[in-house]
Amino acid sequence: MDVNEGKIKFTEDAINELKEELKERKTKVREDIRNAIGVAKSFGDLSENSEYEAARHEQDANEARIREIEEIISHAVVIDDNLIDTSLVSLGTRVTLWDLDNENEEIEYSIVSKNDVNPMEHKISEESPIGNAICGRHEFDKVSVETPSGVRHFQIRKIERS
Repeated sequence: MDVNEGKIKFTEDAINELKEELKERKTKVREDIRNAIGVAKSFGDLSENSEYEAARHEQDANEARIREIEEIISHAVVIDDNLIDTSLVSLGTRVTLWDLDNENEEIEYSIVSKNDVNPMEHKISEESPIGNAICGRHEFDKVSVETPSGVRHFQIRKIERS
């Protein structure tokens, strides 16, 4: 059995962001919700109290997110940023791609864990179509990627740490 089975890879920065969010949710967010529930209770009858219902809903959502973060952290494997090999595309690298279909366009992607994906910030996982096609590849390799909008062709121009 693989010791990393069921584990999720994270860069140190990414896991620290999750730990910071967890800390804030367990302290500040919980306190804010407790205060909102207290204020809502002071309005009287809870059966028709929309402020109380909203605060309880927020409390449930916060507790669910706390459990989710704790679960993620318990299955995390932290990748040492200093050990990231920039000779190939992998988690923790930033990659500059030359779009061979539109030769005036360079695109930069950061390869992140699946929990840190943010397409608007060009953060993709190894499991995304582009991430899957470029991970393990080297500078100047050419790749073809099947995307929802059709096959796209890229050349890897630069690999560096994120």
